[in-house]
Amino acid sequence: MEVNQMKKRIAIVLLAFLLVISSLVPAVSAEKPQLITIASGWVAGTYYPLSGIISRIVYKSDLGETVRMTVESSGASVANCKLIAQELTDFALVQNDVAHYAYNGLAGFKEPLKNIRGVVSFYPEPIHILVRKDAGIKSVADLKGKRVHVGPLGSGTEVNTRNILGIYGITFDDIRAEHISAEEAGGFLKEGRVDAAFFTGGLGMPAVAEPCLVANLDLVEIPDDVFDKLKAKYPFYAQVVIPGGLYHGIEDRQSVTVLAQMVAYEDIPAELVYDLLSVIFDEKGLEWIQAGLPRVASYITLESALDGMAIPLHPGAEAYYIEKGILK
Repeated sequence: MEVNQMKKRIAIVLLAFLLVISSLVPAVSAEKPQLITIASGWVAGTYYPLSGIISRIVYKSDLGETVRMTVESSGASVANCKLIAQELTDFALVQNDVAHYAYNGLAGFKEPLKNIRGVVSFYPEPIHILVRKDAGIKSVADLKGKRVHVGPLGSGTEVNTRNILGIYGITFDDIRAEHISAEEAGGFLKEGRVDAAFFTGGLGMPAVAEPCLVANLDLVEIPDDVFDKLKAKYPFYAQVVIPGGLYHGIEDRQSVTVLAQMVAYEDIPAELVYDLLSVIFDEKGLEWIQAGLPRVASYITLESALDGMAIPLHPGAEAYYIEKGILK
């Protein structure tokens, strides 16, 4: 009898041991979080810090239990579209005009990049034409023969520069064009190594703000008649006023703008894109953006999320906007 009791006790203990071990197996063998990438832009621009905030939002949300987003600096819009097309990144921030050119094989894209899908529009990106006051530049027409930073090779800024100069009948052959980074361009302006520089980015972008603090600079305006011609040829542009006081010593200046958008590779799972939008537009997500980039945060709303969207939406984004009543 005692032997039977002993056997029962041993069996119970063994069963309990096996149950404990089996309960530990999922924790031991649990899959690591999925790694996804987002291509941003110059460190001194707005894409890079915004991408960092989005990565942080993902990490701090429930989505962070299964997904980790890493941020990569890049050559910005044109380069980012090519990275998406080559499946070298999952998400990217780009200008809406460049996304359109890429998808349709226009403006320097030799063939259509049909595997790019739209996710969300974030904020306006004014074209800043920053000039040294001692260079005698009052209009874009005065840039002929001047040393001008036209944007890094393959960037959306370079595309915008060509568009605007073209309305004035100016090509890169008519100026001393410099293809350097935004950070370098600010330094070149301060040192007098360039007379003018084009920057496309969010209001208050550091690449413009910092040189204005130490050098005598101004912004050149784009007048109504020039905007009308630009809009007729390139329908993605809109007018914008860069508010006075935003940059040291500079009053209100009228310019033109494109829109910053997030795009994704077409084969990214719809559920992932849906979940990403959910955490971005969650109250906590918007608070993170407000804390990190207050000058652009007010533009990032669910109601404006499809503004300027000129490429097909990712199915996950489409499902999200239909659910929210933004898309019928």
